Amino acid sequence: MAQLTRRLWVRATLIGALGILAAVLAAVVDRYIPWTMPGKIGADAVDSLLTIIASSMLAVTTFTLSTMVSAYGSATSNVTPRATKLLIEDRLTQTVLSTFIGSFLFGIVGLVVLRTGAYGERGRVVLFIMTVVVIALIVITLLRWIDHLTGLGRVGETTDRVEAAARSAIEARLKAPYLGGQPLRDGERDVPANAVPLRAGAIGYVQNVDMPALSRFCEAHDADLFVNAIPGAFVYADTPLLWMAAPHGADPVSQTERDDLSAAFAINNERSFHQDPRFGLAVLSEIACRALSPAVNDPGTAIDVIGRSTRLLCLWAEGLSEGEDAPRHPRVRVPPLQTADLFEDAFMTVARDGAGLIEVQLRIQKALLALSRMGDGTVRAAARHQSRMALDRAEEQMALDADKARLRDLVAGN
Repeated sequence: MAQLTRRLWVRATLIGALGILAAVLAAVVDRYIPWTMPGKIGADAVDSLLTIIASSMLAVTTFTLSTMVSAYGSATSNVTPRATKLLIEDRLTQTVLSTFIGSFLFGIVGLVVLRTGAYGERGRVVLFIMTVVVIALIVITLLRWIDHLTGLGRVGETTDRVEAAARSAIEARLKAPYLGGQPLRDGERDVPANAVPLRAGAIGYVQNVDMPALSRFCEAHDADLFVNAIPGAFVYADTPLLWMAAPHGADPVSQTERDDLSAAFAINNERSFHQDPRFGLAVLSEIACRALSPAVNDPGTAIDVIGRSTRLLCLWAEGLSEGEDAPRHPRVRVPPLQTADLFEDAFMTVARDGAGLIEVQLRIQKALLALSRMGDGTVRAAARHQSRMALDRAEEQMALDADKARLRDLVAGN
C-alpha cells in the first residue's frame, strides 16, 4: 500500500477526481441552498474564466511533464540511474502535476456542465467561488513549482535525496534491527534440522518483508519461521526465502498457505530504498564513482559523498549501542544487517576509483579514522579493514612517493 501511494498516477487520479467532483457539485448544490445568494454571476463571466483555466492548464501540464522528463534524464546521466526513482516519487512534483491535471479537468467539466444549462443562478455563484479558489491554488502551486525547479535533477539536490532516503532506512532499521522479530545469528546452527524451506520461485531483489503477515502465519500454525532473505538480498528461484519449523505431527502447509507466505516477500527487478539501508549507501558510492570517472573528473563531489556516507555510518554506529525494543513478532527470526557490509558499500568502490587521487584518499582515511573511534567492535573492525584496503589500492595507483608516505603516516597514526 505504501508503495502504491508513491505512484504518480495515484495522486493525479485522486486530485483529478476532486476537480471533476467540484465542478459537478456546483450544479448539484444549487437545489440545497435555501437562501438567495448575494450578487449575480453571468454565465459568460464564468465561461471565460473556465476557458482560460482549461486552455492554460493543458499547456502548463505539458510543460511540467517535459520538465520532469528532462530532470530525470539529467539525474540519470549526471548522478546515477538508481537515484531517478527518488525523483519520480517526489511528493511536491507529484502534487504539482496532479494539481494542474485536476484544474484542467475542473475547467473542462465546468464548461461542459455550464453550457448544458445545468447551473442555476446560485449554482453559477458557487461555481464562480470554486473557480476563484482553483485560480488561487494554481498560483500558489506555480510559485512552489518555480522554486522547486531550481534544484530538481541537479547533482547536489539529488544527492541530498539519496542521503535522506538512506538515513530514513537506517533509522528504521535501528528501531527494529530484526524487522520486529527475534535475531537469527547463525542460520546453519540455529535453524532446526526438520525445518522446511520456502523457495523464492522468482529471480530478483527482495524489496520488502511483510513481518505482520509472517507473524500471523506463526500464530495460526503454532510454527516458527526463520527468514533467510532480508530486504536487499538477490534471490534465485531455488533460494530459500525462509524455513518453517512446525511442531511434530502438525498438519502440512497447503500450497495456498505457501503462496501466502511467498506473497509476504516483495520481489522485484530493482532494489528499494525503504527497507534496505545498504542500497542508499551503494547509490551514494555510485555517485562518487561517476564523479571520479575521466569523463566527469569531479573529485569534489566524491569528497562530498564521503562526508555524507560518514554521517550515515556514524548514525549507524551510535544507534547500535542504544539497544532494541521488545520484538513485535517473537516467532519470526531474522538475520542482522552486517556492519561490514555497510562499510563495504560506502567505501570500497570509492577507494578503488579514487585510488590515485591523494585528496580523495586522505578524506577516506580521515573518515575511517573517525568511525574507528565509534560504536562497538564490529564498527571498529569494519573501519580498520576498509582503511587497510584503501591504503593497499592507493599504493598500487599513486605515482608520487611523497603522497604514499603522507597516506601511510596518516594510517599509522590510527
